[in-house]
Amino acid sequence: MFLDWIKQGFFSNVRRDLLSGLTVAFALIPEAIAFSLMAGVDPMVGLYASFLIAVSISFFGGRPGMISAATGAMASLMGPIVAKYGIEYLFATTVLTGILQWVMGALKFGRFISFVPQPVIVGFVNALAIVIFMAQLPNFVDATWVMYLMVAGTLLIIYLFPLLTKAVPSALVAIIIMTIVSVLTHADVKTVGDMGAITQTLPSFHIPDVSLSFHMILTVLPYALALAVVGMTESLLTANLVDELTDTGSNKNREIKGQGIANIITGFFGGMAGCAMIGQTVINVKSGGRSRLSTFVAGVFLLFLIIVLGSVVKVIPMAALVGVMVMVSVGTFDWHSLRTLKKVPIGDTVVMIVTVAIVVATSNLALGVIAGVILSALRFGWKMARIHAHAVINDKGMKVYTIEGQLFFGTMSHFIQLFDAQNDPDEIVIDFSHSHLWDQSATNALSKVAGKYEALGKRVAVKGINPESRRLMDQIGLTLDSSHS
Repeated sequence: MFLDWIKQGFFSNVRRDLLSGLTVAFALIPEAIAFSLMAGVDPMVGLYASFLIAVSISFFGGRPGMISAATGAMASLMGPIVAKYGIEYLFATTVLTGILQWVMGALKFGRFISFVPQPVIVGFVNALAIVIFMAQLPNFVDATWVMYLMVAGTLLIIYLFPLLTKAVPSALVAIIIMTIVSVLTHADVKTVGDMGAITQTLPSFHIPDVSLSFHMILTVLPYALALAVVGMTESLLTANLVDELTDTGSNKNREIKGQGIANIITGFFGGMAGCAMIGQTVINVKSGGRSRLSTFVAGVFLLFLIIVLGSVVKVIPMAALVGVMVMVSVGTFDWHSLRTLKKVPIGDTVVMIVTVAIVVATSNLALGVIAGVILSALRFGWKMARIHAHAVINDKGMKVYTIEGQLFFGTMSHFIQLFDAQNDPDEIVIDFSHSHLWDQSATNALSKVAGKYEALGKRVAVKGINPESRRLMDQIGLTLDSSHS
């Protein structure tokens, strides 16, 4: 069984996985360095993290073909830790983040992705595309015309090379060609080496140099919890996107536990916490990467680039990598969502726009998604909080109230106001054939209505109660005559 897992997971798509992994590794370097600087740490902290997380998640994750490494969403939360307590506390926080994520996976938090509405997912994807594009803009500050020309050349190769052959990822070809052109012409452009120092050394095992105490845990817990939630959210949404792109399923709970294990390992080897990277994942998928091998190769080749080809990596022009990321942002954006804006309900459009606006304004993907989910929940609750009754006098002189709508805490007060106890006949029937009792507030509202009639010496019966609502009434201890049901 294990051999079958290895064969299927790592050797079912070898050539394309190898090539896509190589492509992703090049794109990981400037991102990892940039995220390290964002967190206020040495560039090698982000590079080590990207290597360790990618290799670890290739074995422990639940979504083959997805790339995980150091990310901007996580790095943005790390600055205060480093500034206040130092880098050793960052390593300790990374380990605790991993532990929390493993627990979340064990508690099956992965099922919560099903509660994220489609407008929020579309908003998340579109916002990420915008954020990826905006992140490239600083590279154009004080840039010469050569930079613009090389970016354009990179994009031309990316989009035109597949017309010749799809055997090799066009993004990889573009990076190689632009690097050769840059070196031969001594082009006046920024290179990867200008981003930060790359030390050609292997990561080593390192226990965070902090005092293991209850006070220390309480100090880093808020940061670790925030990182765990952000990492889980971004990873689950990215996994969901890959599911759609590849038309395959994945184990979300295993993915969360895998992210946890990867962060624990990273924290003990001098790296920063990370999670799934949607930009690099899209590069991987579009380059043909489908199995765990592509993720593994991305991590291993990244380390190879750092240790063995560090001097070569330093001369890669940023223009080539910017061009690749521009392609990613264009490919990530859901252009169909713009064409259907007038066709979808206005509420869904608002949710999508709010999600995009918050993510772009804060660069916090989790915050935008959470806001979108809350807004969707409020909108759904508002739509559900409608209840009315159709009342008629039947041939037996009884007044029958046919209830339409859901009875729960949000409709409790209005439900009680539907009845005219003073003027109704001595016998009434409440028909729940088109309604449902959802919670204790629902049974409490029904009990109050019955109590009003009984106080006036009138009789109340119910009918059409479905089995689930009946069980709730029995559980609460509410007994009403159902002889008319």
